[in-house]
Amino acid sequence: MSALASLPVPVQQMMSGLDRSPTPYHAVAEVSERLASAGFTELAIDAAFPPGAGPRFVRRGGAVVAWIQPEAPIEGFTIVGAHSDSPNLRVKRNAEVSSAGWAQLGIEVYGGVLLNSWLDRDLGLAGRVTVQTAGGVETRLVLDRRPIVRVPQLAIHLDREIRDSGLLLNPQTHMNPLWALGADEPGAFAAYLAGLLDVEPDRILSTEMMAFDTQHAAIVGRDGDLLASARIDNQFSCFAAVEALTGVASSDGSPLRRVPVFVMYDHEEIGSTSTNGAAGAFVASLLERISAAGGADRVGFLEHLARSIVVSADGAHATHPNYADKHEPSHRIAVNQGVVVKRNANQRYATDGDSEWFVRSVCDTAGLPLQTYHHRNDLPCGSTIGPLTAAALGVPTVDIGAPQLAMHSIRELAGTADVVHLVDTLAACWRSDLPVPPGG
Repeated sequence: MSALASLPVPVQQMMSGLDRSPTPYHAVAEVSERLASAGFTELAIDAAFPPGAGPRFVRRGGAVVAWIQPEAPIEGFTIVGAHSDSPNLRVKRNAEVSSAGWAQLGIEVYGGVLLNSWLDRDLGLAGRVTVQTAGGVETRLVLDRRPIVRVPQLAIHLDREIRDSGLLLNPQTHMNPLWALGADEPGAFAAYLAGLLDVEPDRILSTEMMAFDTQHAAIVGRDGDLLASARIDNQFSCFAAVEALTGVASSDGSPLRRVPVFVMYDHEEIGSTSTNGAAGAFVASLLERISAAGGADRVGFLEHLARSIVVSADGAHATHPNYADKHEPSHRIAVNQGVVVKRNANQRYATDGDSEWFVRSVCDTAGLPLQTYHHRNDLPCGSTIGPLTAAALGVPTVDIGAPQLAMHSIRELAGTADVVHLVDTLAACWRSDLPVPPGG
């Protein structure tokens, strides 16, 4: 038996999902395949949702919404939210850039990228391309796993100041990857894509391509209890949620108090203001349609929201051993010691006393560990989909996540035990028959 085969199934599934999902669009395809294999029925997003019980999902762009429609009338929703996107380098439409005898690709930085981590890595290209066909217009996924592009760092002999001032990278001039010798003519990138898709270059209408690290997810560490991979923020939460939801759907437990809903948003890393982001109307409209499929009118739907809870699942900062002074000293976070509930008085995380009561009660009942994160007062705090979802739906929301290091690096680090911890925590939240938080 191989070392990987001896790992818990959720860890194996996590690694497979991370490897197969270099872009949000591939993550949607992977999640949709897993849901369909577990018996979820895909519905058309522009058609009426049918009555009757059963597990269902819809998808659009980089987003998926999955739920388990109950037999009994709907009482409310337990919504788990995560996001499919990660900071990366995205190829511009007019991609051809040439300098000093090299053919390069013009890129646009997406999100809060740790740019230095993308240097000297073997990068593939993936994304989606819209093409004109004889039958109309199609959007096709593209995945080239070859190490086809690379961003080489400047030799230290030409940058002696790096020892004193550190590495300073200009995203416009220093991050364009090289991919060939010589100078490309306009249309060279379209010709490359056309070859992958077996179409004529002039049939390509639009492109959404991005670079990704070709190195596979790996188990690392002396004791083999750490997981290194690209896109742990936040596909880790996405694949944990799918594992939990399909487990809930296949169980023969008692009827669920609230409808289990999983939302995989897109565009969290750039503020979530989009058609498929948490700041948009996408999920609220789908929730109302789910209520309508259960027989509720508009007033009934609003009553369902008043009896709902949102669990925002995103990465949490583990305490970094080399930078312990960057963390709140009284709230150390350890890898493989359980899911983290995140608090921030300024609502950068949506957790409040009521929603924290819910997740703590769930974890206490299930015997699951739970850690608490607070940010240092003298550092700006990041945020999640939690506050945006809470504001859009008016529903009590708790921010949780698995601890990790190197967040927003091309290759991040988490714990294998925390894969299981997060799966079990999300499943317990969906199965919980606790009422909505007392002050909700």
